[in-house]
Amino acid sequence: MGKQKLDAAFSAVLERGDKAFVPYIMAGDGGLDKLHEQLEFLQDAGATAVELGIAFSDPVADGPTIQEAGIRALKDGVSLRGVLDKLIETKQERTLPIVLMTYLNPIHAIGIEEFAKVCDEAGVDGLIIPDLPLEEEEIITPSLKKFDIALIRLAALTSPEERIAEIAQRTEGFLYAVTVTGTTGVRTDFQENVGTYLSKLQEQCDVPVLAGFGVSTPEHVLDLTEHCDGVIVGSRIVDLLYKGDREPIKELIASAQLSKVKS
Repeated sequence: MGKQKLDAAFSAVLERGDKAFVPYIMAGDGGLDKLHEQLEFLQDAGATAVELGIAFSDPVADGPTIQEAGIRALKDGVSLRGVLDKLIETKQERTLPIVLMTYLNPIHAIGIEEFAKVCDEAGVDGLIIPDLPLEEEEIITPSLKKFDIALIRLAALTSPEERIAEIAQRTEGFLYAVTVTGTTGVRTDFQENVGTYLSKLQEQCDVPVLAGFGVSTPEHVLDLTEHCDGVIVGSRIVDLLYKGDREPIKELIASAQLSKVKS
C-alpha cells in the first residue's frame, strides 16, 4: 500500500475536520516484544500514523529523551533488521500506517534494494531519513518508488526560501515541518514566526504539513494546528510510554481531534 495508505489515512482525518496526530516511538525501548502492543494502543487511541524510530549510535536529530530511549534499545540488541522482522510478523494484524525513521548507515548495512524490499514486506508506508540531503536522494528513491514507499522530507525554520520550496514540492506522504532550531525535545513555547512559517509551507505543498519537534502538550497541538494539518509528538510520547503512563497520550491524541473546535 505504501504512499496510498498514508494518503488515505490523512485524507480520512482531514475530511472530517480533525487534524492528524503522528506519535513517535522508539522501536524496542522496553523490549521489541512490546512493539506490537504499543502500536495497537496508539491505533486504538486514534493516531493517524506512527513514526517508528530506529536506535542508532549517532542520532544527530534526536534530543536527550529519544537518545536515552535509543541507548536502552541498543543495549537490548535492537537493530533495523530486527524491527523489520518484527513488523513482518505482525503485518496482518496492523492497520495503522508506519513511517520508519532511520539513518543512512543502517540502510547501507542491509543494502538499499534489499532494505526497500523488506520494508515493503513489513508494511512500512513511509521513510524519514534525517541525514539524507536532497542532492543525494537518487541513491534510494528508485528503490522506494518500486515499492511505492513515501520519502518524507523535513523542512527547517532556518532553511532558505528556495530550499524550502524545493523540499515542499518533492516530499511525499506529508511534509515534516521542524518548528524549532536544534534537536527534538520537550519545550515550553515556540518562536513567534512559527505560525507564518507553517502557513507558507501549506501554500507551497500538495500534501499535508505536520509540525514536529518540541510539541508536548494539548495546548501546543491546538496552537500549531491553527496553521497546519497536524502534529508529530516524539519525546513526550517516548517518556510517557517508558513510564507506563498512557492516559496523557490519549489526551494528546484527542486534542488533535478537537482542533476543529478552534478553527
